[in-house]
Amino acid sequence: MKLSNFLTLKAVISTFFGIAFVLVPVSLLAIYGVVLDASGVMMAQMSGVSLIGIGLICWFSRNVDSSLLSGITLSLLIADGLGFVLMLRSQLLGQMNAMGWTAVALYLLLTLGFGYFYFVKPEVTVR
Repeated sequence: MKLSNFLTLKAVISTFFGIAFVLVPVSLLAIYGVVLDASGVMMAQMSGVSLIGIGLICWFSRNVDSSLLSGITLSLLIADGLGFVLMLRSQLLGQMNAMGWTAVALYLLLTLGFGYFYFVKPEVTVR
């Protein structure tokens, strides 16, 4: 897989979840067994806005021909790695139902993917 394809995948995932967090945060998080109060809805919507931004950054940078991709790849590696740790912690603490494992797995796969493109195939990210 090429980095541009992986960035497209990340863009689709981030934008999808971002729109869902903005429009239907209560319904989306109910799937994971998470209940939101009014403050939680607002925070979920703000997180959704950030996810949409990340999706757009991934979409518009997927074909950039510069060393900028190295910084983007490292940033997404760190962010998705932290997301994996937080989702795993929440799952192990019983804060989500069994569906929470899908979020853990998704963050793990994204972390491994960006780790691959940053450490194993760095020539792909720095053209």
